[in-house]
Amino acid sequence: MVCHDGVVMATEMRATMGHLIAHKNTQKLFRISDHIALTVAGLVGDAQMLARWLSAEVKLYELKRKQPMAVQAASTLMANIMNGRRYMPFWVQLLIGGVDRAGGHVYSLDAAGGSIPDTFTTTGSGSPFVYGVLEDHFREGLSVAEGRELAIRALTVAMKRDSASGDGISLCTIDSSGYTAMDAAAVTKIQAKLAA
Repeated sequence: MVCHDGVVMATEMRATMGHLIAHKNTQKLFRISDHIALTVAGLVGDAQMLARWLSAEVKLYELKRKQPMAVQAASTLMANIMNGRRYMPFWVQLLIGGVDRAGGHVYSLDAAGGSIPDTFTTTGSGSPFVYGVLEDHFREGLSVAEGRELAIRALTVAMKRDSASGDGISLCTIDSSGYTAMDAAAVTKIQAKLAA
């Protein structure tokens, strides 16, 4: 979600294979650069490969041009990569978020390479539950601190009702100072505060 002072990106950590919980500590939040992050839902192999690909392209851009890539440019690049594989699409839904000279941005990318900017968005099997919380509680002008709490609230609800979501929360914030990952203890502390 886009906040007035940055962007919040968050995801849960469960990977499933049908009804089997295959992994309980899956990386679904990727640091692409100091000012861009990616979250993934879908096939793990496709997601990991696309995260590595985008990270490499952003680094090459920054080395060649001596400036950060705009978030919209990173989203368009990833959309073009996904759209170029029409014979067998990547089975993923991606969110790209970050902060650049124009401010904070979040983009939702579909498997066919569509890229849609939004103020807040979510993907994956738990997204209907997350959307319910975000639609009810999101407001323009949230601070990053408020956005962190809202993201944790929304994911906690999803993990209670969606069997393919669970096993912890990965969260980062991106602001003018760059990318900051939130540790598990801080997430747990906020969850306890929200439950009280």
